[in-house]
Amino acid sequence: MDRRKMVGALGGLGTALTAGASDQKPGHSTAAGGPLNGPHAHFCGIHMAKSNPKLQFLTHHLCAAHKAHGKDDMFQCVLFDSMEPNARLIGVEYLISDDAYRALPEGEKKYWHAHTYEVLGGGLTAPGMDSEEEMKFMKTVINMWGKAWHTWPDWSTPVPMGEPMLIWSLMGDGQADPKLVAERDRKFNISEKQVRAKRAKAFGLQAPKVSLPKNLDTIGRQWTDEGEDKPTPIK
Repeated sequence: MDRRKMVGALGGLGTALTAGASDQKPGHSTAAGGPLNGPHAHFCGIHMAKSNPKLQFLTHHLCAAHKAHGKDDMFQCVLFDSMEPNARLIGVEYLISDDAYRALPEGEKKYWHAHTYEVLGGGLTAPGMDSEEEMKFMKTVINMWGKAWHTWPDWSTPVPMGEPMLIWSLMGDGQADPKLVAERDRKFNISEKQVRAKRAKAFGLQAPKVSLPKNLDTIGRQWTDEGEDKPTPIK
């Protein structure tokens, strides 16, 4: 994937989350050229624990494009439970291209989830982008694979406790907690049904139908449970 296309998918300067001099308190500074100085994207989706699909989280991602070892482009994301000033930093996620995923060792693939349903099912949204920027971003993300760990798996604890939790993606209708969907739609004044219809028209593809993971060793699929893992065009 061309790095310039990936950076472009982050949208305009309105989505950049960089700290300017006016944002700094006395005695605090931002290192010039540091990892937080470039364009960042904010998008929000529903994560679920791979070990327990009923355990789901409304998760905010702050992501930046990254050149890995001079070869494969990817996004690096920090995950928060909200966008409030005192939000919990709950984990990390890496997004890589489909080509990079296919080149992974088979034993590694069980950690990576697809994003096809999140895009086409309307579960993934980029609140800081206008409609055109968001669609451009979704066309980049749809074929990417994510490896996400929640390092604060139980939000009732005052500090992060326990082992990191491997996260999986929603991959079919009826898998999302309707309360979380309603909370997200209300928060960003959107409609999942309308988002889904708009993306179906833009992509010309049916939303995937992939079952929940059977166990932690399940390897993800992008479109179907069986046969050739290919999308179904809308007739």
